[in-house]
Amino acid sequence: QVQLVESGGGLVQAGGSLRLSCVASMRTFSNYAMGWFRQAPGKEREFVAAISWSGSTRRADSVKDRFTISRDNAKNTVYLQMNSLKPEDTAVYYCAYDAGGTIASMTPDGMDYWGKGTLVTVSS
Repeated sequence: QVQLVESGGGLVQAGGSLRLSCVASMRTFSNYAMGWFRQAPGKEREFVAAISWSGSTRRADSVKDRFTISRDNAKNTVYLQMNSLKPEDTAVYYCAYDAGGTIASMTPDGMDYWGKGTLVTVSS
């Protein structure tokens, strides 16, 4: 059973930064693409960013110039660096994993495992 544990969320003012972390339990972490998603109150879960086993990345247009995804395979950890945060970035952020997926194919409906999420609140 794969476990994903997110951390790093919190309350931040608009324009500020946060770095989210997700630690994964699987031993073959370095073989797989990982993704970040978010769900704002009253909205559907949406894709934020993904990183392949080799380090290639894909980001949603809404965060492309502000968020960076990275990974440390030695620590089984994927990160989401969020800069220039906006109130509309307020959401629960989830780490997810799809054993057969690629960064191009990641969607909220297609992931095999999810973390419990970490709340990010951006005040105006």
